[in-house]
Parts: sequence; C-alpha cells; structure tokens
Amino acid sequence: MASLESKIPPPAVVVLIGVLMWLVARATPRLDFDLPAHVWLAAALGVVGFVTGAAGVATFRKAKTTVNPLKLHSSSSLVTWGVYRLSRNPMYLGGLMMLFGWALFLLNTPAFLLLAVYVLYINRFQIVPEERALTSLFSKEYVAYQVRVRRWL
Repeated sequence: MASLESKIPPPAVVVLIGVLMWLVARATPRLDFDLPAHVWLAAALGVVGFVTGAAGVATFRKAKTTVNPLKLHSSSSLVTWGVYRLSRNPMYLGGLMMLFGWALFLLNTPAFLLLAVYVLYINRFQIVPEERALTSLFSKEYVAYQVRVRRWL
C-alpha cells in the first residue's frame, strides 16, 4: 500500500469522493432525510472549507515553501503560524468541510459515510508520509509542533 502514498493530489481525492457521494445519492434515494435550510448550511460549510484550505495555501506561499503535497522533501520551512496554529492540515480540513457541505446538500445518509473514506485515505496516504518527511526535515521542531497542534482540528 505504500505505493499509494503521496501519489494522488488531494484536490483530486476531494473531487473523486464528491463524485462518489453524488453517485451514491442517486443510487439510494430511499435513504434521504429532511433538514430545514440544508442548502444554506451546505453552502456555508462549503465556503468555510474553501476559505480554510485557501488560507493554508496562502500561508505556505507567504512562507515561500511548496504547496505541492506530492513532493514531500521539497519543503523549505516549517509553517506553524496563521491557520497552522489551529490545524496541522488546514488544506485537508478544508476539503473535508467542503465534502461535508456537499453531503448536506445531497441529504443522503450513505453519502456521509464517504466522509470517513476521505479522512482514512488522507490520513494514511497523505498525512502520515508528510509527517515522516517533515520529521526528517525539521526533527525536534516538527515533533514539538505535533504536540502543540492537532492533526485535523
């Protein structure tokens, strides 16, 4: 399974999970539920997720380090400020929030199960390899950061 580590760009994972959610919602309409104002709540979550992810990207760019999660050893600095004071992975958290908003929009119970697939995939094949690389590059400084700031939120 190590061959899948850091191979698929996380935005592509978000899109793939989103498409799977839509397909599941179309295939299982009998499991729908009703939630008043779900469209507004879904839109709000989508926007907050996008802004969270964009803040992560902007912070990396301001620090002049790579935003490309497929090139793990090309990080030039450890970013621990801005949105990274709240989450070690705001870009992935933003993707999760956008997917949660999409699941709310779809109002389909099985679609919510795919949120767990996203978290499990990103943890195993993206975050764990990144943490290994960052520990290798920034050693004690990164380990101290891991103690201070949670992986997701």
